[in-house]
Amino acid sequence: MSTEQPRNPLHGVKLEQIVTDLVDTFGWDVLAEQVNLNCFRANPSVRSSLKFLRKTQWARDKVESLYVYAIVRGKPLKPQHEYQAQTRPSASTTPTTQALKKPKSAATNSHIWKTSS
Repeated sequence: MSTEQPRNPLHGVKLEQIVTDLVDTFGWDVLAEQVNLNCFRANPSVRSSLKFLRKTQWARDKVESLYVYAIVRGKPLKPQHEYQAQTRPSASTTPTTQALKKPKSAATNSHIWKTSS
């Protein structure tokens, strides 16, 4: 079995190199904004970040995916608020449904509720 992984961009790259490249490229502030981890916010250092990332697989996955996205593929980073899902306008505010809706009046279906006195 071959040990080569030609399509894996992280093959042969150590976690220390990943963190160092991200910090050198973006700095701690941008890194903390992109990956919301306390080890990047409070007293950040490569050593403390490595200690946390080696213990926590989900955090390591986030950092590695940011590395592949930004460093390996060279895609620009956006501010975090631009990554959040855009809220779709509700059905009541869209212009097409506004035109189709009729204004409700008090007399609508009033003949049904009239009682004989």
